[in-house]
Amino acid sequence: MQIWTDMPNFVKRELEQLEEKVSPFTKKAARYIFWSTPLIILSVINLMTLFFAMPDQETSPLAILMYAIMGALGFALSKEGKHQQQEIQKISTGYIKERINKSQWASDDLKSRYQALIKEQPRKAIPYFIQFLKEEKRVWP
Repeated sequence: MQIWTDMPNFVKRELEQLEEKVSPFTKKAARYIFWSTPLIILSVINLMTLFFAMPDQETSPLAILMYAIMGALGFALSKEGKHQQQEIQKISTGYIKERINKSQWASDDLKSRYQALIKEQPRKAIPYFIQFLKEEKRVWP
C-alpha cells in the first residue's frame, strides 16, 4: 500500500521499512474488522426482526441463540481488530523512536524534541517522523 508518491526517496525508504514491520498486523486487523462488521449487522437485524417485527409468532430459541452467538463473534472480532490496531501503533511508535535515537546526523536537541512530540501525540508519529527525516536530511553532509 504505497501512498507516498510525492515524497523524497529517503523518506519513502524509511516508511517502507516501517510498513514491513507492521504489515502482518495490518493484514490481521483488516481481516478481523472485515468479518466483524457483517456478522454484527446480520445478527442485530435478525434479532430485531425476531423480537420486534414478528413478536406474535413463536420464535425458536435455537435461532435466537444462533444470532446471539453470531453477534458475539462479530464483537469479539471487532475487539481483536482494535487490539491489533493498538499493536500497530505500539510497533510503529517504537520503530520511529528507535530510528530517531540511532540518527548519526541529528543533534541531541532535535532528537529529544521529536521524541517528546511523539510521546505527547503518538497518533501523529508518522507526520512527526517525516518532519524529522527532512530536518535530518538538511544537516546530513
